[in-house]
Amino acid sequence: MNKKYLVGGTVFTGTGKSLKNATVVLDGKKIEQVAQGDREIPIPEGAEAFDLKGKIVTPGLIDAHVHMGTYNEGFPEGFSDGNEKVEPLTPQLRVLDALYPDDTSFPDALAGGVTCVQSLPGSANVIGGQGMVVKTKPDILERMTVLAPSAMKAALGENPIRVYTAMKKAPNTRMGVAALMRGAFLDAKNYRAKKETAAAKKETFSDLDLGMEALLPVLDRELTLRVHCHRVDDIQTAVRIAEEFNLDFTLEHCTEGHKIAPWLAQKKARAAIGPTLATKSKIEVRNKTWNTPRILWENGVHFCIITDHPVVPIEHLSVYASLAVRAGLPAEEALKGVTIYAAEHLGISDRVGSIEAGKDADIAVWDGEPLDSRSRVVKTFINGELVYQYSELK
Repeated sequence: MNKKYLVGGTVFTGTGKSLKNATVVLDGKKIEQVAQGDREIPIPEGAEAFDLKGKIVTPGLIDAHVHMGTYNEGFPEGFSDGNEKVEPLTPQLRVLDALYPDDTSFPDALAGGVTCVQSLPGSANVIGGQGMVVKTKPDILERMTVLAPSAMKAALGENPIRVYTAMKKAPNTRMGVAALMRGAFLDAKNYRAKKETAAAKKETFSDLDLGMEALLPVLDRELTLRVHCHRVDDIQTAVRIAEEFNLDFTLEHCTEGHKIAPWLAQKKARAAIGPTLATKSKIEVRNKTWNTPRILWENGVHFCIITDHPVVPIEHLSVYASLAVRAGLPAEEALKGVTIYAAEHLGISDRVGSIEAGKDADIAVWDGEPLDSRSRVVKTFINGELVYQYSELK
């Protein structure tokens, strides 16, 4: 692939720097060079150059929590593939086996400058299965994949209670949800002990179990446990169980996190905040507020901003960040909340989330300030390829 030169725009690197009249060089799938002033990087005659004077250049946006490709837009509810609502513990499930690359949300994401997402199982089950991180250009799924598995999804609160109470089976209470989650990790510890004993005795271990095998990397902190939790009691339960088993964890939604922000900072918790633009559809989100990102940031809690697509549309991720700014979050922090902070949340900040040499060439180009709802994305690049270009409908 030939080099591409993005010339003359104002570059928000995602690292706190703003470079005017800058040049970004894309070499194949990677960013080769970034410099202020188009004269600092010579452009060979005949090279593919993009004149971006008057434009804003940012890292491609990242949404760390969506259900794209499993809750496909326009499909009936019964056709969704995000939840296996039969047993509350299904760690053996993989979004990799269900994600549909032709979901219309993927081209919508490109139009919104969103270049990377984590698609997760839903929250019907106490432990719901493995998620994955993908780039948003529709393709063969393995070519879209950044990280698979990316995490183990778990859920506390109303969702698993509602699903399984209707089926007249556990869990029916928050106590039941927590007990099942604890039991699953205890079972996994016992399963590993049996495997290790068999190996030490040089015996064949014939009781292989897909679910237990899927939980072992979580116990070993090789795979993050991402816990759906809205209310303060559920947030605290997520932290409590993670500490009991020494798990790497994140708080997904963390709707009432602002109420206990200093404590979350002490616990070094990481939170994915959203979908704040959605309605207060159930009791546990009645205290939803745009102040949550600001309060977490003020208290030093690592956060990112999410859409939970299709709960709210992926293409407007930048608008959600702007609403956090209206609530007092500094604009630079809000942009980081959908770029570098989201990449850190996913553990992939060595590849994406900022415009720096050596990182993936995922770029969004805007005709105005990215956090101004009147601005639009005019070009989106993924892995150095121009994958979206704005044109008016005729």
